[in-house]
Amino acid sequence: MNKYAYLILSILTFILITPSLHAQKKLFQFGMEKNFDESIINPKSKGKAITWYDVNTSDTTWKAMGNLLKNSGNPIGVVRSEKMYENFIMHVEWRHLEKGGNSGIFVWCDAKADPKTRLPMGMEVQMLELDWVNINAVNGVQQPIAYVHGELFGAGGMTASPDNPRGSRSKSLENRCLGVGEWNKYTVVCIDGTVKLAVNGKFVNSIRLASKRKGYLCLEAEGAKMEFRNLQIIELEPGIERPEFVVDAF
Repeated sequence: MNKYAYLILSILTFILITPSLHAQKKLFQFGMEKNFDESIINPKSKGKAITWYDVNTSDTTWKAMGNLLKNSGNPIGVVRSEKMYENFIMHVEWRHLEKGGNSGIFVWCDAKADPKTRLPMGMEVQMLELDWVNINAVNGVQQPIAYVHGELFGAGGMTASPDNPRGSRSKSLENRCLGVGEWNKYTVVCIDGTVKLAVNGKFVNSIRLASKRKGYLCLEAEGAKMEFRNLQIIELEPGIERPEFVVDAF
């Protein structure tokens, strides 16, 4: 390739890539983060606000009101955290406002929306309203009830090994989620490719050997009104650095 052809190719690549980067504009702040040492030494510290960028939703999809984040569900897509996270503990509360609602949080996510699904690659911590299994029955047969009680699974090409397999997904061992209008509490522990999930006060699910172990957090809008509140992240010490486990940074 001569130098002129290389120059033209470089310019075209810049033109194609630049708009997609600029499309991820800053939308709002919601949730707080602090590191583990800070939590131990100064537990009363509020930490630092988490800033969120749009990936493929809109500025009308979300409404942040202090510790509460309202999610209209449309258009389907995600927002991402400003920074990437590796090892951390996440506390979040959520509730659906419509029967059969669908949402979730992606961890270790690439924050790049697939054009068909509109969702990214990452480990999904699923948040479904209980009636989802009835509304989405197949040939009159109810979907597996475990589906709506906090499944963990690699989405968009991420791979992982489920501890409680339902195919490639890991299902909760107890049905602990509450229905429409009721608040649920998740504690999510993410360390070195392993995710453990507590639902409403009890650890009931886990998955391990994730193919990515450092990436963005993404909050999901998937067609139904719901709310998040009291999101808190405690960052833990990093693991051994291996580039293949880290998503590309923006």
